Amino acid sequence: MSDAALCTGAFSGRMRNAEPTAVKRGPLLITALLAAAGGTAIYLAPLAAVWRMSWPYGLLFLALGATQLGTGAGVLARPAPRRLLLAATAALVVVTLWALTRLAGILPGPDPWMPGNSVIGFTDYVCAALEGIAVAGLAGVAVLGRRPQRRLRRATASAAIAPLTLVVLLGSFVGVAAASDGLAGAGLPADAAKPSNLPAGQRSTVEYCRPDGVPLAMDLYMPSTAARTGMPVAVYIHGGGTILGDRKTTGPGATLANHEGALFTPLRRQLNARGFVVASIDYRMPPGAPWPASIQDAKCAVRFLRAHATALGIDAHRIGAWGGSGGGQLASLLGLAGPGAGFDDGQYLDQSSAVQVVVDMFGPADLNDFDDAPLFIRLCLAIGVGDSAGTRRAMSPNTYVTAGAPPFLVLHGDRDEDVSPRHSFGFAMRLRAAGVPTVLIEVHGTGHTLDTPGQRPSPQQLTDTVTAFLVNTLG
Repeated sequence: MSDAALCTGAFSGRMRNAEPTAVKRGPLLITALLAAAGGTAIYLAPLAAVWRMSWPYGLLFLALGATQLGTGAGVLARPAPRRLLLAATAALVVVTLWALTRLAGILPGPDPWMPGNSVIGFTDYVCAALEGIAVAGLAGVAVLGRRPQRRLRRATASAAIAPLTLVVLLGSFVGVAAASDGLAGAGLPADAAKPSNLPAGQRSTVEYCRPDGVPLAMDLYMPSTAARTGMPVAVYIHGGGTILGDRKTTGPGATLANHEGALFTPLRRQLNARGFVVASIDYRMPPGAPWPASIQDAKCAVRFLRAHATALGIDAHRIGAWGGSGGGQLASLLGLAGPGAGFDDGQYLDQSSAVQVVVDMFGPADLNDFDDAPLFIRLCLAIGVGDSAGTRRAMSPNTYVTAGAPPFLVLHGDRDEDVSPRHSFGFAMRLRAAGVPTVLIEVHGTGHTLDTPGQRPSPQQLTDTVTAFLVNTLG
């Protein structure tokens, strides 16, 4: 054999030896790839809404998604260390973008993560956590994956990683369901109408405010009556433990908001039949949008209605609010926290955010009074509010009770374990002591809802009572 052939063969052998050896597809690698895929699916699920809000962020998310899917497919086909590090870098870029937006707040608005938080206020945190798991897992496999392992060690590793795999799968499922609202589409619908000439007897969706560039949706249920001037308005604010739910009547967000417990559908129908316009709003939820974003949005919704009173055919002097649980808390704050509270911010500041009547359904009155609440409720408060007594006091309707507040109707189930009935009892006493017209109804045989079969008064009786109260106070 010639010297040239010998040299060529030796060079080829060295090149083959220099190529990175593919690592085995072990449980850690599979879990890391699942985490990367889950995180990618979460931020891509509301892509249409992100694009409508800000096409540069939409384009960035699309590029990141394509990069992650491409590097992930490459790792799955041949998990070489270089490919693993590329996939880990792609996931790290997503985590960095999230941190710069959410934690540092140094990137320009609007916040691209907000459309994904329209059902659960911390969906972006789930996405960031999954991407962080992907970074650690892919980088760890790249560094350690080629080391030989005994069969017993591999079995032990699989057992140790199994809980993490379950967490990744659960987080991915919850995150995608929340970011897409059960694949129905999150964020502001593309067919949002202008607040003029809305069809009678139908529901129309409008954009009511755009805080920091984030569009917020309001569903307007117009009565079928011929009169299109001077109609009273009832603003409905959904509940959900301050961090869950949306205005929609179907899907995961509707379930988490507990619209049934707040008697939304029967009340909406009766109010429409009595000539009321019913407005149901989405609002920014913590921790993605920290307090006081939610009450700022609710106040902006009232100002929007007044600013467009003529176009909508409503009476700007006859606006009431109602809600259940966290929605009841926000409705109460609309009635109590005036301009001095500092919650009026954003658009239509030449209009008043005051309401003329409030219906509070089992809403918390003192957010520092939850020591004996179930663990899930305390966890929701810890995630959405934190442990600051000052912040909780600022969120509590009890803090703002003063003379001159509008009439209140307060309803609470005697078996409520999530928000103790003492909240409403003490709240009603404070209101009455301040001279505020207040009606308190204790509902026997029900918990954190007002639609339990066999409760007293019945759901239908309560619907009639609330309707009569709003009609009598708003005319």
